[in-house]
Amino acid sequence: MNARIANAVVDVAAKLDWGAVEQSLDRYGNAVLPTLLSKAQCGQLCALYPQEDRFRTRIAMARHGFGRGEYKYFAYPLPPLLDNLRHALYPRLAPIANRWNRQLGIDVQYPDALDAFLTRCHQAGQTRPTPLILEYSVGDYNCLHQDLYGDHVFPLQVAILLSEPGTSFTGGEFVMTENSPGRQRADVVTLRQGDAVVFTVNQRPDAGKRGGIRKVTMRHGVSRIRSGRRHAVGLIFHDSR
Repeated sequence: MNARIANAVVDVAAKLDWGAVEQSLDRYGNAVLPTLLSKAQCGQLCALYPQEDRFRTRIAMARHGFGRGEYKYFAYPLPPLLDNLRHALYPRLAPIANRWNRQLGIDVQYPDALDAFLTRCHQAGQTRPTPLILEYSVGDYNCLHQDLYGDHVFPLQVAILLSEPGTSFTGGEFVMTENSPGRQRADVVTLRQGDAVVFTVNQRPDAGKRGGIRKVTMRHGVSRIRSGRRHAVGLIFHDSR
């Protein structure tokens, strides 16, 4: 993949309205990052899917009760585009993650740079890369879930839609649910090709009815594909055991 193209995504990430992103994350637990990747970049990532030497493992969802469809975890070194994007997004999200932990009374703070956080993961035995690419065909879906993978969990992650809704596929909406005492809610997040959604991995703080902070549990999934084929990339910032 062209290094210039891989580096360009860093500039795109820097120009996003991060104040609006933070407000949406605080209110809903998710936020759209519009046009994070170009159509050409989406095509380049989709073209990696058949290249088995790029990946450390393949997961058939039905075999594990995760839904239907499949995904592959990238091996290190990651494709430069994804590696640059992972490093560019993490320092924008770490201050939000640190504030959330303080509000929830969690005694964990994340370093400013991704490499320092990955060192923490690797020292704890979480050494396997977690960025992945997913492929869904007609009738496939992803059950509501959380991507945890070990003791060290970064509380935000990113999914990027690589296929064009309405052209490459129909259905396949990104879905989030939240659950707290006395309240349940679901979001359907509308994405176009190249858009990303940054969202809560596990729990986030929310304002309680009587003031103070309450803990909200979040899960995410993908609705059933009605036609065509859908590809997406998931960027998870903690590595796996």
